[in-house]
Amino acid sequence: MFAILGAAGNVGFATSSKLREAGVPVRAILRDEGKADRLRAIGCEIAIADLFDAEALAAAIHGVDAVQIIVPPPTQADDALAEMRAAIESLVTALSKGQPKRILAISDYGAHIDEWIGMPSAFRLFEDGVRKLTIPKVILRSAEHMQGWAVFFPVAAGAGVLPSLHHPIDASFPTISAPDLGVISAGLLLDGSAWGTERILHAEGPRRYSAADVAASMSELLGRPVAAMALPRDQWRENLEKALSPSTTTLLIDLYDAHNKGGLVDVQPGGDVLYGTTELVEALQPLKPATGGVETA
Repeated sequence: MFAILGAAGNVGFATSSKLREAGVPVRAILRDEGKADRLRAIGCEIAIADLFDAEALAAAIHGVDAVQIIVPPPTQADDALAEMRAAIESLVTALSKGQPKRILAISDYGAHIDEWIGMPSAFRLFEDGVRKLTIPKVILRSAEHMQGWAVFFPVAAGAGVLPSLHHPIDASFPTISAPDLGVISAGLLLDGSAWGTERILHAEGPRRYSAADVAASMSELLGRPVAAMALPRDQWRENLEKALSPSTTTLLIDLYDAHNKGGLVDVQPGGDVLYGTTELVEALQPLKPATGGVETA
């Protein structure tokens, strides 16, 4: 039995689907029963447990062969870091009680950096918590997700401009399609030889892209010119807080400051990398604007 925490998300659903294709049983752990239907449709067993309910989580993962875990960054928390710390504590408690045979923890590029760099540093806390457990584990650090650019489709479609927090706009960075990360995770879960006391791996797409490349992909999909624009740093907070809480915004500002220094939010020196196969334009194609807004399928 493989348990997938957050199985309704892009990564978790891709992992669950790939495992079911391989014919193995999957327990999809969800917070919201309303998201269970498509997981039931592919043959998953459903368990309902909130990330902050250590007892329910422990019951959901008790004795499973392996569990895939992730701590989703909060978007509207008054104190995003405190909320992530509480989620990590709850999850580690549940793992200690539930005693799965293996743990696959999805983390973040840059989590190895000692200095504070925002969101990757929050995932460093996640890794530190998982390391307290003696259970064999793989820590899979993910590059940023290609699908995150979809929120900029409306302004690209309307104004022909892609604002970017990546500076300069021609600097390439690691990124991956979220479903590819799930496929890579499923492969690791199925491959018993991939495990040891602890193994750290990294996952990114088939090649690296720049903000200018993202603009070119959007231009191709929209059928109109789109130009990347380095959003001035003094405008970052104002723009991010249109969708995120101030505390989450701070974590992202620290992250992109580190990105723009170059070389920080990357593979740990000497680290192993696994590669997805989906190109950027393929990942963005289903998310391009349609009549009435942006598709999210």
